[in-house]
Amino acid sequence: MDYPDYSLEAAAIARGYRRIAGVDEVGRGPLAGPVTAAAVILDPDAIPEGLNDSKKLSAKKREAVETAIFQSAEVSIAHASVEEIDSVNILRASHLAMERAVAALDPPPDYLLIDGNLIPKGLREPAEFVIKGDGKSVSIAAASIVAKLARDRIMVDLAQQFPGYGWEKNAGYPSKQHCEALVEQGVTPHHRRSFKPVHKILYQE
Repeated sequence: MDYPDYSLEAAAIARGYRRIAGVDEVGRGPLAGPVTAAAVILDPDAIPEGLNDSKKLSAKKREAVETAIFQSAEVSIAHASVEEIDSVNILRASHLAMERAVAALDPPPDYLLIDGNLIPKGLREPAEFVIKGDGKSVSIAAASIVAKLARDRIMVDLAQQFPGYGWEKNAGYPSKQHCEALVEQGVTPHHRRSFKPVHKILYQE
């Protein structure tokens, strides 16, 4: 199995950059909840063991690695709300969350490694996008872990306020339970009205 490494960061350091942040977002696909991004600057002398794409790690492993990330790295987390997702679209909202996460790092980074195939237009720092970056760059992998756990915890909290949708297990993704509850219990304030399954229920008349 291939693991992410520090080679993209090392290449940026070789070009004279010092504070290199990995940036990733989670939550584009769910029908409910915010989209969440994280920006992480790793200490090259204290890179946590076990960093990988958050989707490839068990829940227990993610939590352990997250603890190590917070102990040794600079981390910021930011969100874009359901209202923002519905007003500007999910891609732009995920970029807004990324821009906010980067802006919250203090002092600011001087180079960014962005997961995906686009660089958010609001970013001023030099940056490169990295397709499937959470499997290539340890900084992006760290950001993917932090963002996923932060968003999962939000969805667990929302699940207690709106039981029946299974958000504590599905994180707002369109699981069978979630889709059935949407039909039976209706749309909550945390549902993305611009997403087709939600939109169809609201405007089925």
